[in-house]
This record gives sequence, C-alpha cells and structure tokens, in this order.
Amino acid sequence: MKKAPVSMLMLAALAALILPACSQETVRVIPKEIPDVLVNPGMGIQTFNRFRDQPINPGLRWSEVGPEGAEPDATERVDFPDSSVAYFRWFWSQLEPEQGHYRWEIIDSALAEAHRHGQTLDIRLMPYDDKNPLPQWYRDSGARRANKPTDKDGGIWSPDASDPLYFKLWTALVREAGRHYDGHPYLDGVDISTVGYWGEGWGPYLPDWPTQKSLIDVYFEAFPHTTLLMNMGGLNYEAVKYGVDRGAGWRGDCWGDLSPGYAHSYDAYPVSLARGGMQEAWRHGPVSIESCGTPGSWHERSYNLSFILNQALQWHASTINIKSTKIPDDWKAAFEDFQKKLGYRFVLRRLVYPKRVKAGSMMAVSLLWNNEGGAPIYGEYQVAIEVGDAVMPVPVDIRKWKPGDWLYEGNLFLSGKVKAGTYRFRVAILDPRTGKPAIRLGIEGRQPGGWYDLGQIEVE
Repeated sequence: MKKAPVSMLMLAALAALILPACSQETVRVIPKEIPDVLVNPGMGIQTFNRFRDQPINPGLRWSEVGPEGAEPDATERVDFPDSSVAYFRWFWSQLEPEQGHYRWEIIDSALAEAHRHGQTLDIRLMPYDDKNPLPQWYRDSGARRANKPTDKDGGIWSPDASDPLYFKLWTALVREAGRHYDGHPYLDGVDISTVGYWGEGWGPYLPDWPTQKSLIDVYFEAFPHTTLLMNMGGLNYEAVKYGVDRGAGWRGDCWGDLSPGYAHSYDAYPVSLARGGMQEAWRHGPVSIESCGTPGSWHERSYNLSFILNQALQWHASTINIKSTKIPDDWKAAFEDFQKKLGYRFVLRRLVYPKRVKAGSMMAVSLLWNNEGGAPIYGEYQVAIEVGDAVMPVPVDIRKWKPGDWLYEGNLFLSGKVKAGTYRFRVAILDPRTGKPAIRLGIEGRQPGGWYDLGQIEVE
C-alpha cells in the first residue's frame, strides 16, 4: 500500500482541527453599552504634583515645585475627577543640590506613591524658571551666563545654553535619570526638557540648532523604552517636529488660552502644528495638554468652554492636566462628557463564538470592536478570551486601533486540559506584565476580577 506524503498527512491533521470550527452552531452577543467615564491607563485627566485621593489646590493657584516625599491623603472625598495618571515636575536644584549628588529618592517615592494610588507617573525635569534658579553649584561652576544682572530679566540667572558646560552638566542629569528609570513599569512618560524656563525649549537664549538637536537626542538615548513628549512652545515648531519625527508625542502647556492679541489657541499650537505638518503626530505618539491657568480662571473670564474642549479632542489628546484645581460646578457635566471622548474608549460591539466546542480543537471567534475615543492606546496590552482555566490570547495589536471599527475573525485553540462541562465565555484586555485585566470597557458584564462575562459555552 502506497503511503501518503508527509505534507498530505499534515494537512489532514490541520483540517481535523479547523473544520469543526467551520460547522459549529454559534452564539451571537450584542453587549450593552454603558455611559460611564472610564478610568484607564495612559489617558484621562491627570493629577498634578499630587495623587488621586489627595487634596486639590485651593482656588486658582498651583505650585510648579514637585513634592519631595509622600503627602497625606484627604480625609474626605476629593472634588476632582478620578485619575489613572499623575504628572510631576521637579527643578534641577531639587534633584541635584550638589554636583553629582542625585536625590533619586524623590522620584523613587513618587513612583511608589503613584503605584499605591493606582496610577502611573508622567515626569519632567526642569532646569529653572523665574522663581526657582539653577543650582548654586552650577552658577558657581564657571558656566557662561546669557544675561546680565542689569538686564530686564537680570533678577534670574539664565544660562548660555550654547556653552558646552551646560550641555555636559544638564545631560548628565538626564542620562542618570534614564539609567535609573527607563522602562520602569510605573513610569508612563517623560517630557523632553532642554532649555529655557521650565525646560520648555523656547525663550530669548536658545542655543544654535545643532545644540538643540543634541539636547533632544539625549532623551532618545537615555529613555529608549519610555514614552517621550516634546513641549509645543509658541515658536519652536522646528524642534518639536524634530522630536515628533523621531517618534515622540507632544505636550502643550497653555491649552485654553484665548487671550486677546496673542492666544495659544489661535496663534501658537494650531499654527505650529500646521507649519510643521504634525497634525497626524497623534497616530504614533500621545498628545498631552495642560490648561493655561485653570478651568476656574477660564470661567472667570467667560471663555468659550465648548471651543476649548473640542480643540483638545481635535488634537486627539490622551491626557489633560488642569493643575489639580476644582472644575466649576456648572461646567462639570461638560467635562464629564469630554472625558468619555478623551483618549481611547473600547467598546465590544458584537461577539460570535461556537455554542459548543471540543477541548483540544479550534473554535471560530469573531469580535467587532469600536474605539469611540479620539486617540489610540499607546501601551502594549493583550486581548484575551477565558473559558474555564484556559486563557486564549487573541492575535491583535490594539495599538493600531485608531478611532473607528476593528474586527478580529479567526480560530483560537482551546486547550485539551479543559474538562467537559458548561463554562462562562469571558473577554478582557490584559496587562502582559501581570496577565491580569487592565482596561475597562464601555460595556456591561464586568466581573470583580476585571473579566467581562458575555455568555455561556459548552465544552465536550
């Protein structure tokens, strides 16, 4: 008797696995959507220089100086949206009070506190501003000064950023921070901070373009495994474009400015984005914006809130910093609706799976998703299905899920170790580092562990 070729035997074995999936009686599920604000990783309204459940800033003021240790939580409910991301900034003088003496315990504490509060951390290291000078040791180092004490801005010592000593000493801090924190599981992102007040990369004392590029490049070298964001200043779109073209997202620090004469909402951000051709930057890196003033100050000036919120959505923003200040009561409903569109919002629209399946065989599954938010997710997460003790990864890259519909149709293998019986059919999006559900969906059915119970399946 002539033997069948090995290739024919392999095809027959594969068909034995796949063909049952083609003739199975199916279950069709249309999950019910929910109207809730979803608090998910890497998106939403940030807390600023504090964590969720900690007291917010009173009135309309805030401090740029990042905290240097743990702060107590509030003793009563905080009147502020729930948050998954905290955003902190520290000055050079705080982190390196003596040359080469780095106070990493400050950032260590913030990362630990972020985790304790169920958040991740976005950070910026800042050289100086008009109230917080450069470290005294730097000013005494022989480094060149850009301005004179008799100048209009002479009250603050501004460095000559073209001085090689500035590049050497500032980037030493950045490189050391990268060695300590690149890829940290609770570090959500790092701002690319270079020169000028708050390190925002603009001002009267900019270095030449090669030096600016080199200062930016250091961050890509120091933080190759961490999300980076370029600051969108008023006139530095060339620098922002350079960083964005290298893969960074962007941050705008004066969102909502509608001042007469010159307004960031008309004269800075949209103009810079258009000049630099960066309107599509959100497709590969996150957009994070910060209020110019606070919502309370907008309210006092009778600013057009609808325009401000829609502008953020038009930019496909993922995170918003409103300085941890109170949202005016009559604006809370608008902000709540805004939060439902900010970042990503995943809804499972339709699920089709077999009514019964044999353990150790393939089953055909169809999942129709919709991202109802304005941006993708930028972190790596895993869609999975659970039947009994079996967890089946679904081979999709959800980072590609831009706003709109996304479909998976394929065959998944159910482990032969699953015993015969009736089980619940569950779906979740997992954190690959922990293997646990990490993303809340805009549908009913969420169980205490984070899986979504969507139906019943029989295993033979």
